[in-house]
Amino acid sequence: MKKHFYLLCFSLFTQYLFSQQSILSIKILGIKEVKGIIQVGIYNEKDAFPKKGREYRVEYFMVTSKETTVTIENLAHDEYSIALYHDLNSDGECNLNFISIPKEPYGFSNNVKPVLSAPSFERTKFALNSNRTIQIKLID
Repeated sequence: MKKHFYLLCFSLFTQYLFSQQSILSIKILGIKEVKGIIQVGIYNEKDAFPKKGREYRVEYFMVTSKETTVTIENLAHDEYSIALYHDLNSDGECNLNFISIPKEPYGFSNNVKPVLSAPSFERTKFALNSNRTIQIKLID
């Protein structure tokens, strides 16, 4: 009897955890060249955004058309910011010019355009508490 009770509790807890996750779809606009990879950095901490290596999750998608929608599954309900770039030469880096401005197309959630430095987590954050689609237009 005790074993059945623990099994029921575990089952309910697991169901609760999975019900608190959503799917994020990102429609990426402004792709000029059908080649390379889109790297999506997902952040859920203010102090980490948009630092490479500090992402909550990183996803990679092959570029197959000039407009694409990528899907990220199993995201916990939270506030997130997205920083992405189009890795044209597939070298795994967002190549920068001599003053640290990306030479490859990039974008942020809420379509925030940076002025002199990367935007803040506060300006780019959005709430994810159910399945959601956002749009990000690449900046060239």
